[in-house]
Order: sequence, then structure tokens, then C-alpha cells
Amino acid sequence: SEFITVRVQDPRVQNKCSWNAYVDFKIFLHTNSKAFTAKTSCVRRRYSEFVWLKKKLQKNAGLVPVPELPVKTPFFTLDNEEFIENRRKGLQQFLERVLKMTVLLSDSHLHLFLQTQLSVTVIDQCVQGCGPHSVTGAILAYASSNLGWVQEEGAGDES
Repeated sequence: SEFITVRVQDPRVQNKCSWNAYVDFKIFLHTNSKAFTAKTSCVRRRYSEFVWLKKKLQKNAGLVPVPELPVKTPFFTLDNEEFIENRRKGLQQFLERVLKMTVLLSDSHLHLFLQTQLSVTVIDQCVQGCGPHSVTGAILAYASSNLGWVQEEGAGDES
């Protein structure tokens, strides 16, 4: 039977010493679902990208309510591990619920969000047919590049 496993893990603070520091999370996807081009993928995304994804999914889902994201907190410190862990759990629940909704599984934004490291701007262009790749082409290019598997320098580079 078909399965889709998604894990949100490994929060990392980016731009630590600057005003625009943020936390991003590793999203690992493993599936045998025919809905997905790549059967495994690994990308890093930040909260604002999840907010973008939710808006896109809601626009395409029409009247079907898209699951909620964890609450946006305007004032938090990046060294608050409890806050970051709660956000990680909330993002994981959001993706698990989204991936159980058949109506959302055909959304190209979702596939590009989970299976490429493209920026949200480039994802939009790709979905509209304005980018250099088709949706499937972008996912396959990312999957074959091995970028999703490079965890430390030099790892996973056996081409």
C-alpha cells in the first residue's frame, strides 16, 4: 500500500550574528506514492516559506480548508530551544496533515517545495511554465544532483 513519510528535523540558525537571522529545518520525504516524482528527497525550508506554501495550497484547494501552521511569534530569540522545538513539531504536523489530503497531493507548489531547493519565486515561475524546467524536470534535476543528500562537505558526491 502507498505511504508518504515526512520528517521535519535538524533546526539550524542561519545568519546567526545578523539582524536577519532565521531558523530553517530539514524536510526529509520518503514515499512510494505515484503522486511524487522522486521517492526520497531532503530540503531545507524556513517558516516564511511554509507560510507561502500554505497560501498557495489554500488558493488551489478552494473551499477545502488547508491545515494550520504553528502560530507566528513576532518576538522570540533564536536560542529559545523550546520555542524552536515546538515550531518544528507544528511544521511536521502541518506537512503530515497536508500530505493526507488527496486534493493537495496534485499541487505542483507542494511537490517543488518538498522536492527541490528552489526559492518560492522560482517555484512560482516553474508552476506557471516560465522557468527553465518543467515541474517534473526541476524535481528530477534536483534529485539527480544529490544536493538533497550532501550533509557535510564532500559527502554524497559519487557521480
